[in-house]
Amino acid sequence: MDRKTVGVLGEVSAAKFYRDAGYTLLASNYRTRQGEIDLIVQGQSVLVFAEVKTRAEGSLLTPREAVTPAKQRRIVSTAAAYLEKFGSDNQPVRFDVIEVYYNDTGMTRLNCIEHAFEA
Repeated sequence: MDRKTVGVLGEVSAAKFYRDAGYTLLASNYRTRQGEIDLIVQGQSVLVFAEVKTRAEGSLLTPREAVTPAKQRRIVSTAAAYLEKFGSDNQPVRFDVIEVYYNDTGMTRLNCIEHAFEA
């Protein structure tokens, strides 16, 4: 599989994970001048901005290591733009990193890191 396909499959798996946990998907691949957020989901009392990183099993770096401080700043800035446009009703927000691992047969596991970083 090419990188783009792998990334899309990772995002689909992450969206399913949130749906199964009772969250509502509000947006995927939300883009502004500041950057992009892979998934924006609504929980009962929290709005979650999630970065999805997909890697092959056995990769040298973990997916979470790819979410550098610079990437985190872009996500936070993009989240601020989203909140300015759509509001949040003053509910708490959370920044998650979803690690998706795969091998030749498909996705092998998914790890959600809640509160992976702060605004």
